[in-house]
Amino acid sequence: MVTGEACVRGEGLMAVAGNGHAVSWGAGPRVPSWVRSYRLRVVLADLCGAGAAAAIAFTVRFGGLTPYVLPYLLVSLALPMVWCCAVALNRAYEPRMLGVGSEEFRRILQAGVALTAGTAIGSYVTKTDVARGYVVLALPLVTFFTLVLRYALRRSLHRRRAAGECMRRVVAVGHPIAIAELVRLFRRERHHGMDVVAACLPGGRAGEHVGEVPVAGDLSDVPIAVGQYTADTVAVLACPEMDGQALRRLAWRLERTHTELVVAPALMDVAGPRTTIRPVAGLPLLHVEHPELTGARQLVKNVFDRLVAVALLVLLAPVLVALAVAVRATSPGPALFRQTRVGKGGRLFTIVKFRTMRRGSERQKITLVSDRDGVLFKMRNDPRVTPLGALMRRHSLDELPQLINVVRGHMSLVGPRPPLPEEVARYGDDVRRRLLVRPGLTGLWQVNGRSDLSWEESVRLDLRYVENWSLTLDLQILWKTWSAVARGQGAY
Repeated sequence: MVTGEACVRGEGLMAVAGNGHAVSWGAGPRVPSWVRSYRLRVVLADLCGAGAAAAIAFTVRFGGLTPYVLPYLLVSLALPMVWCCAVALNRAYEPRMLGVGSEEFRRILQAGVALTAGTAIGSYVTKTDVARGYVVLALPLVTFFTLVLRYALRRSLHRRRAAGECMRRVVAVGHPIAIAELVRLFRRERHHGMDVVAACLPGGRAGEHVGEVPVAGDLSDVPIAVGQYTADTVAVLACPEMDGQALRRLAWRLERTHTELVVAPALMDVAGPRTTIRPVAGLPLLHVEHPELTGARQLVKNVFDRLVAVALLVLLAPVLVALAVAVRATSPGPALFRQTRVGKGGRLFTIVKFRTMRRGSERQKITLVSDRDGVLFKMRNDPRVTPLGALMRRHSLDELPQLINVVRGHMSLVGPRPPLPEEVARYGDDVRRRLLVRPGLTGLWQVNGRSDLSWEESVRLDLRYVENWSLTLDLQILWKTWSAVARGQGAY
């Protein structure tokens, strides 16, 4: 049996599968030990955040202890437990919510709004005189502190996952090509906490391999593989052999061990907000909405982009001036570099960046390009880049003048990478879908590897953004951009 820190074994009953293999059916839920430990830390963080918020609100509103404020002292002491109950009712302690995705934070916000609304309605119905200053301070603060502490815990969890700890052990079910792609994605984005330890293929036999992942058997051997590899999750990929009836039977068999079952739909790059399940004649039909590329939401995005770009230009003006002087002082030539790029709808525009290369670099490019570079030309340790240019590229400082392009409406703060005309000339029909939105100063490509990404991976991320864009996604990408730029990984 394969051992692993990420799995809890426990004592359980033994059952015999139809083919004679012994399968261990656990007496309780198959919950990894790190999940229990992490959830405990989350609860303690919520209690501490609520306690701090209550203490600050009580001190600011009342100052000291008097008989009049005794009820509010009791409320302050009870607030941490009340808050944890509100969070639990919003199911923000479920293991699948913890550590990845925005759903955890969204449920915290929902709990804060619900508790505030409940307090307001309760005081109105019971005609209770509530110190509004206390409520206005305490409830927003408890929500804010909880979000901050949970974000800190998540960053700590992601660091441990980068080291191979706190991972869910996954048995992947599907065809070899799909499983190999899933393994590649999980190993590149380890913060999701998924580690494929075995695979079950149609007609698969034990002893085979999909890449480095051992094959545990065919589709009927999934529950056996779960016990053999001490897995806690089964991921079913798009597979004709795994139809509705087979998937239902698999779910029943996994239910005995409380093993988590996740199913990847065929529409891999369509996010949750665009998909809804609508039962029709007893069938759960997946309804897919078209991406909203025009209308009021796009207008809001454009206004937001330009307002933020103007504010950043004003705030960063001294930095921009200092960088322009440094570029002129360290190498001959202008401070700014202008280049024609392709924007929304295939329209050409002139992008503005700080110059990071020596004069004549465009002519040198011809001698550096090779057939293996594909559509996108990238080169580590490019001899044309100046020492200052390498530093600016590492931290994306050379792209700050593109805020001017955002103000002029050529670009957005978030979007696909702005391509060159010669790149667009080599696009296929699918890739041209990148041109349906404005290119961005940052994007999914910026926070997921930057220049280390392959051409295919860059396209996939850009198309994912086009299909699933929203202002919330933009804010998430902008937030992640700071850490990506500070690390400077994948930029050259």
